[in-house]
Amino acid sequence: MRKADQRDRRGTSRGAASGRAGEPKRFNIKMQKKLAVLFIMVLLAFAGLSVRLVWITREDGEQYSRQVLSQQRYDSTTLPYRRGDIVDAKGTSLAVSEKVYNLVIDSRVIMYNNGKYYEPTMEALEQCFDLDMAAIRQYVTSHAETSSYYVPIKRMSYEQIQEFQELQSQKNSQIRGIWFEEEYKRVYPQGSLACDVVGFATADNEGTNGLEAYYNDVLNGTTGREFGYLTEDATLERTVHPAVDGYTIHTTLDANIQSVLEKYLLEFNETHKNAVRTGNGAENVAGIIMDLNSGNILAMASYPVYDLNNPRDTAPLLGNVMVDEVGNKVKPTKYISQEDLDGMDENLLYQNLNALWRNFCIADTYEPGSTAKPFTVAAGLEAGILEDGDTFLCEGVLEVGGHQIHCHTRWGDGTLTVQQAVAYSCNVALMKMASRIGADTFSKFQQVFQFGLKTNIDLAGEARTASLLKSASDMDAADLATYSFGQNFNVTMIQMIAGFSSLINGGYYYEPHVVDRITNSSGATVQNIEPRILKQTVSESTSELIRKYCRAVVMPEGGDSRTGKTARPAGYAIGGKTGTAQTLPRGNGEYVVSFMGYAPADDPQIAIYVVVDRPNAAKQDDAKFATGIVRNVLTEVLPYLNIYMTEELTEEEVQELAERKLAITNMYAATPEAEDLEDTQKDGEQDAQDGGTDPDQGQEPAWKSFPIDPVTGYRRDPSTGALVDPDTGDLVEEDFPALGDL
Repeated sequence: MRKADQRDRRGTSRGAASGRAGEPKRFNIKMQKKLAVLFIMVLLAFAGLSVRLVWITREDGEQYSRQVLSQQRYDSTTLPYRRGDIVDAKGTSLAVSEKVYNLVIDSRVIMYNNGKYYEPTMEALEQCFDLDMAAIRQYVTSHAETSSYYVPIKRMSYEQIQEFQELQSQKNSQIRGIWFEEEYKRVYPQGSLACDVVGFATADNEGTNGLEAYYNDVLNGTTGREFGYLTEDATLERTVHPAVDGYTIHTTLDANIQSVLEKYLLEFNETHKNAVRTGNGAENVAGIIMDLNSGNILAMASYPVYDLNNPRDTAPLLGNVMVDEVGNKVKPTKYISQEDLDGMDENLLYQNLNALWRNFCIADTYEPGSTAKPFTVAAGLEAGILEDGDTFLCEGVLEVGGHQIHCHTRWGDGTLTVQQAVAYSCNVALMKMASRIGADTFSKFQQVFQFGLKTNIDLAGEARTASLLKSASDMDAADLATYSFGQNFNVTMIQMIAGFSSLINGGYYYEPHVVDRITNSSGATVQNIEPRILKQTVSESTSELIRKYCRAVVMPEGGDSRTGKTARPAGYAIGGKTGTAQTLPRGNGEYVVSFMGYAPADDPQIAIYVVVDRPNAAKQDDAKFATGIVRNVLTEVLPYLNIYMTEELTEEEVQELAERKLAITNMYAATPEAEDLEDTQKDGEQDAQDGGTDPDQGQEPAWKSFPIDPVTGYRRDPSTGALVDPDTGDLVEEDFPALGDL
């Protein structure tokens, strides 16, 4: 019975086992023993690792911590952005940012592993760089435990570091602890060209003066960041937020026109420096060339210039007027010598450098003199108070408000038409016009022409002049009289040329500007700056008359007494106005002379304005200092702009142009620009035609009847013996101030 039960149970067991054939088999004792052994081995391994970690922490924990922290520092770095470029209208680079490299030494890495990498690294440094290796070795050995960032050389080019990088990357190289930090350096490829307009940027990308300052936020980009960190398994992971480069600004400047203007400003200085006093050819000499139909500035410069790549060079200060510790001109006037430079402290030197960096064309004010006369005439014509046919008698002096105010000639200009009053630059005629206009209307038009207001040109440092003009309520008869011919109120050059352009172009006042387009680092345009008309200052009919009058200042229709004829370039008809303004105190013999004009006369395209502030000459009140510069500049610029000649050339002018073409060809080494200039001049000579018209009729001034002195070539007053300029009627040695007792 028992055996049967056992067989039944075994059968049942086998059947049950057969029914569970798909279930996993149970571990037997042998397998369990193997698992137990494996578990014990894993525990022993973890125990060993724990012991090792404890030992490392106790013995070398500080060293490993430094290595990890050092790794984290190097792999969490700043990515510099590239400051945007500044280019001229044709793409010529005026300011660029070039990548440079700072040499960084990590003495801890070099000295790691008992100084294994020390000698190979030192030898490579000595081979590739001009370093004081004794100082480098001393630093590395003395800072093995305390320093990880030492920069002995900054701002190297890629060519300067290339040899070292090749050594460092060689197989089995033992050079350690040296890396190169990237940044950008501001470079000005044209040196001093357009320095007043461009300005310069500091090492930390902050613009100083000019476009660099005005467009600082546009030129600057956004710094990037590269983050490096170690994961739990000691893998280095990186997260990069790339830098965003700054935008490029495309200016309206033409580097070729700019270079011509600067060339003749320099030539003026070289001709007149140290003439009657030790110093430059003038306290300031400056010029602006502007597209009068858009407000685009084509060129703007003043002398002396400075190197944008080395703005703190003191050499350009020699011969300049010295300023004091607060930036005011030293009284009595002193011109900087090398001895003065050697004795300057840091603050005084900075003030004089700051005076050098100032853009005279927008930041300095002065009395405009007779270049203001077209504005007075335009105000009278536009208000309906003056007419083209009006005449005025000039007897050489006019009493206004108890003051005897003289004309530029002692004997007077006689009876003049409005055109002749402008062409002869007659103060008396202009004072009579202003008396008719009245203070209220005159003051209103000064604001219309933007005098006393900023032009809002896109350059840093434009001066405010609101406090330098009197309102109608504060203006007495003498103020009105002197304002009419540009004395007793101050302007800036940019105010004058912007307003004058509106008088010539039909009355449209364009906001002057230097930038016309902004692009990103990929070259895509992000902003176009279109010409902006702010107002219409005068009507087209008034503008037409002003063009006629200003043409008469230069061309034969103005008669023999026209004041601006020396500004006309050979082969061209132009218009404009001269200016001669006394400085304060009156009667000191110091003048600001100028010429403001447009070309060509029959189809005005550009305006030009040149100011010579207190020329270095015994007789300063001679507008020829300015007209000579204008003539030289336009002789080169007009052909370059493909503006053809319209006037017949004399034999002397043909010879002059031949000599100029040869000089230009030699200067530019037969570049396409020089070839274009030569072709244009040839075409102009071939197609030249006489553009003169009959002069307006009017009474001849008395001085024109004076006989010519055979010794001096001047006219001589028979009654007094005074010498008179045969072109203008001015006294050669003036013995009274033009403003009389004002």
